[in-house]
Amino acid sequence: MSPSNNPPSGSDVVLFDTPAPGVALLTLNRPDRMNAWNAELSARYFGLLEHCAKDDSVRAIVVTGAGRGFCAGADMDALQSIGGSSDGAPSAEAASGSHLQSFTTTVPKPVIAAVNGACAGIGMVQALACDIRFAAAGAKFTTAFGRRGLIAEYGMSWLLPRLVGTANALDLLLSARVVLAEEAHAMGMVNAVLPADQLLDHAVAYAADLAANVSPTSMAVMKEQVYADYAMTLGDAEQKALRLMKESLRRSDFKEGVASFLEKRPPNFSPVTR
Repeated sequence: MSPSNNPPSGSDVVLFDTPAPGVALLTLNRPDRMNAWNAELSARYFGLLEHCAKDDSVRAIVVTGAGRGFCAGADMDALQSIGGSSDGAPSAEAASGSHLQSFTTTVPKPVIAAVNGACAGIGMVQALACDIRFAAAGAKFTTAFGRRGLIAEYGMSWLLPRLVGTANALDLLLSARVVLAEEAHAMGMVNAVLPADQLLDHAVAYAADLAANVSPTSMAVMKEQVYADYAMTLGDAEQKALRLMKESLRRSDFKEGVASFLEKRPPNFSPVTR
């Protein structure tokens, strides 16, 4: 049974909205700090993602930032506090929160980043952990870690090479140089670049199309396949796909998909099968 459509109560550091049927919009909301990441924002963001994952009325999720930035990285006030511990680990949660940042990849629904501005460090990790990325023209990306004396944090070393290749990933990690959305698109990091005033509408329309016309269970299974199959051989991935295909042929969504096509009508797919 679907839970309440109301998101969990909490602070307004991440806003929740439903701009289209089946679409949840999460807006990182610390515009005075360029939406810098801290434990409060992390807890609210992942709490809302968990809500969206369980809510049958949500079929696709869009993530963006308030103001001029998407997320300019970890809050510097929180980073300064890390130096007070002997090894940094106990205080690291002050900057990142207690969740694994890769949680987004486990949400059984498409998560679409609308990168409206500066996207750096842990903010770039969050954008890369989304399944699709649209960016505003001129939006700036930087890994940032090397210039803070850090390493490729929060799974960046896994995410980035799979999008842009080893050479480009090492360039971006070692130099921590700033790349604009247009170069990020050319590398394959970003799916499309839009004028700033069209970005959010485009992302919401894309998500609304998925919500209305694609089987939620099919999307959940395909997302799991893409992330899990990285560790498999081609043969093993094909054998797994054959098993999953047989399962899909037995689901009601397959019959509905064929029927809606033949009857030239929108499909009426079931929520994600859990």
